[in-house]
This record gives sequence, structure tokens and C-alpha cells, in this order.
Amino acid sequence: MPLIRPFAGLRPVPERANDVVAPPYDVLNSEEARERAAGRPLSFLHISRAEIDLPEGTDPYDPAVYAKAAENLKKLVDEGVLRREEKPVYYVYRLTMGDHVQTGLVAAASVADYDSNRIRKHEFTRPAKEDDRVRQIEALNAQTGPVLLAYRSQDDIDAMIDSVTRGAPEYDLVADDGIGHTFWVVDDPDLIQRLTEGFDRMEAIYIADGHHRSAAASRVAASKNGPPDAMSRYFLSVIFPHKQMKILDYNRVVKDLNGLDEKTFIEKVATAFDVNASDTPVSPAQPGEFGMYLNGQWYRLNIHPERIPADPVARLDVSLLADNLLEPVLGISDPRTDPRIDFVGGIRGLGELERRVDSGEMAAAFSMHATTMDDLMAVADANEVMPPKSTWFEPKLADGLVSHVLD
Repeated sequence: MPLIRPFAGLRPVPERANDVVAPPYDVLNSEEARERAAGRPLSFLHISRAEIDLPEGTDPYDPAVYAKAAENLKKLVDEGVLRREEKPVYYVYRLTMGDHVQTGLVAAASVADYDSNRIRKHEFTRPAKEDDRVRQIEALNAQTGPVLLAYRSQDDIDAMIDSVTRGAPEYDLVADDGIGHTFWVVDDPDLIQRLTEGFDRMEAIYIADGHHRSAAASRVAASKNGPPDAMSRYFLSVIFPHKQMKILDYNRVVKDLNGLDEKTFIEKVATAFDVNASDTPVSPAQPGEFGMYLNGQWYRLNIHPERIPADPVARLDVSLLADNLLEPVLGISDPRTDPRIDFVGGIRGLGELERRVDSGEMAAAFSMHATTMDDLMAVADANEVMPPKSTWFEPKLADGLVSHVLD
């Protein structure tokens, strides 16, 4: 079976798309989702975060939440807000955030190729989050949150996708967070075949964001055990050329200096880094460079070159900071579980780092150079995993523009 295939998407009728479109389920907590969906009865948050329609304080993993999501999805279908495509198609999806534009293909991606690592991973998953997505898929008989994938940019594939954007879009809207979402239907049989064959020639494609969604799809496919061409053996994805994707920095804040006074702390940092005070906030311009904010002062840290190994994981900036500062100086050996460390997505800016330190909540902050797509693919190709909180992708895919029904 092919790496990707067209599918009959379940999606809003054009005049309702703006009412349905919603942020991804995992970027909002229950309270934020409830607030964002207020006065928006058609918002897809009523499906992706259905606890907002149950009493406040309802556990998001309560069985009633999945049942409510299925009820809300059926209601949108019954009311004609969502309609199933009459035949399998691809879609082209363009995201616009300020001056940044990326254009990719919406397709059903092969679970078998995920299982064989042709669709490559770079993160561990957590069982509770996997279980949540499995229950959601099973309750809805559909995948509603797309997995963000990347392929190594190829001129012929890029050109085929771009050619679709010369026609009139099905949707062209700006969500309430200012992100533009433009959507075209690809129903030309010849182009569908050429896109399917073009992707099938690829050695691999890469998960950028959505490891829990893809892992859950694999579990659901195994439980259904349908024939090889069953739609349950494919999962909803949007695949972008890697050169167009935007990864922002993913910064760190720590609560204390591990019992050290400021002078001793800086001296210990200087065993692995060149430390220079900066009059302005430090946004690292290159790998191996870090910003540190401590007691109202910014510092520029440059790691000593001999401390950069060849290993594709150990040479990542997130690893260099962990292995040369967070663990040996601050005693933070497991960033996944240590309550003394927190993570701040680059979309919030350096001002958020200053705020959290100046408030006294945190003792120090570290600004990072963003991980690159080449780094991500090198780690995935080596069958390795990145440290936690290595990538922050922007802009985010919307929920609700298209869903993948499993039968």
C-alpha cells in the first residue's frame, strides 16, 4: 500500500468554516478552551475538548468526555455544518503567520509505514496521552487532529502542490489568533496519482509534531485489524516541505541555583562556557550560543568547542545545555520530571523569561537557538530521540478544517 493516499474528508461547508476552525486540542487547557469557545456553538473545541460542555472540574479523561465529543460531532454532521467528501481527494493547506508562509499536502498517511519507521519519529510518547487519543479516535470513529509531517523538499513535489494554489481556495480565513488558513481541494485524478507516486518514491518522511496522535492511530489500526487498504490503517496528516517549516526556540527557566550563590554559580558555568554580560536581551544567533538571565542581568554563553560531540542528539543545543549546565551545575538530571525546571515556547518572546525571573518565581532563564529541521531529521534517521521540549513549531495546524473518518 502507498505511503500516502487520498481520503474522503469530513469538513465544514465553506460558509461555516470560520465558525468551526479551532486551535489544536493540546495547546489549550480546559479553562482556556471553555473561554475560547464561549459564544461559538460550532467551534471544534466542543469536539476536541468536549469537557467544556460538562460541569466545570470534569476530568478531561472521563469517559463522559469522549461520549460528549461523539455526540457533538454527530450534531454538526446532522445539522449540515460538516459534510463528508463524495470521493477520496487530497487537500492543499497553506498556513500564514506574518511574513512566514508554508504550504503542504493534507493526506492519509500509512500506519504500516509508521510502524516500520519509514514515517520517522524523534520523541518518546507518554502512555496517558496515547490512551487519550485512542479513546478519542474510537469514540468518534475518526481522527480529528492532524499529525504534522515533513518531507525533504523536492522541486517536483513542491511544484505540484504549489500549482494547486493558483486556483480558488475552498477556505481562506484568519483565525482569532491571527494565523491564516487557506485550503484547496485536489480532485484531479491525474494530479492525485502523480502526488501519490511522488511521495511513494521517498525513502522517508518525518513526524514534526503529533507523536501521540500517530502512535494512537497505530494502536487503533491494530485493534481493528482491517484489510491492508482499510482507512483505519491510515492517519490524518499534513505534510510540508522541510525548508518551509518554522521551528522556534524552546527556552528554559529554573527555580533555584541548587544552593549556590550567584558568583559561584557563574564560576561553575564558566568551566564549560564563555560567559559575557550583555546590555540587551540575548537571542542566540547560532548553535552553541545561549542567553542567560539572572538577577536582572543578561549574559551571553558560548559553549567551549571541544565540548560539542559528533553524536546527532548530544550535539543539539538542548543537550549541550542539559549536559554541561543543567545537570552538573544545577542538579537537574531529568527535565521530564524535575519540578525545578519549566519550559517557555519562543512564541512568548524573551520578555516572558524576564518576567518569570523578575517576579521571583524563577531564579534564572536560558534562551536557546532553535533546533533546525536538519537536526530533527538527522536524529530521526539515526533512530534516536530528542530530549524533551526540543522543538516548538509555529504556526500551528488548526483543528476542524478536515477530519479523517475510519470507514
